[in-house]
Formats: sequence, structure tokens, C-alpha cells
Amino acid sequence: MGQLEGAVMDALWDRSGWHTPGEVHDLLPGRDQLAYSTVLTVLIRLWKKGRLERQKVGKAHAYRPIESREEHVASRIGELLDTVDRTSVLTRFVDSLDEAGRAQIRRALGTTARHTGQR
Repeated sequence: MGQLEGAVMDALWDRSGWHTPGEVHDLLPGRDQLAYSTVLTVLIRLWKKGRLERQKVGKAHAYRPIESREEHVASRIGELLDTVDRTSVLTRFVDSLDEAGRAQIRRALGTTARHTGQR
């Protein structure tokens, strides 16, 4: 995503529910230098890319993300890992973590194993 698309997604992820272009415009930093029509264009672009869903609200549309920030990041990581030696990258990543980070990964893997019935 581009910088403005990222800012729009962050604004929507930080608030729950449906938001009109005007509401999104008001949530963005630097909105005084940003035209309403630009925000509308970005929302439509993100909707066409499948990142947002929209519904009619009066004469306008309201938008919300299709996936959470965490789901989006996990998806992007998966896409990136598909382009490299996954084992090597994951090993380097885990090696770069402090003990608290490694413990967090062990807990997450334990939770995943319990949910899938694996060990």
C-alpha cells in the first residue's frame, strides 16, 4: 500500500464500524492539506482492491476494512515468505528476537497446536 492508503487503513483499523469519506477525512493527520475528493478516491481504490467493504448510507457510502490489521499483516508476511527460503528467514527472525519475543512465539505455537489438535 502507498503511504496515503496506509494512513486511511490505519484510521479505519483504529476505529470500529462503518465510516463515511468525510469521517475518514476528519480522522487523518494533516487533513487540512488533504482534499475530501482525494480521500474518497483512496477509499474507492481500496474497495476495488478488495481491502474494504462498503454500504450505502444516505447519498454516500460508508466503508470498513474486510480484515483486521493483524490479519492483513499475517497475509502479507505469508506472501513474502512464499518468495524466499521460509526456514532460513524464520530462523533468522527468531534468532533476532529477545527471550520475551521467543516465549511469545512458543505460546502462540502452543495455542495453534491445541486448536488444530497437533503437538
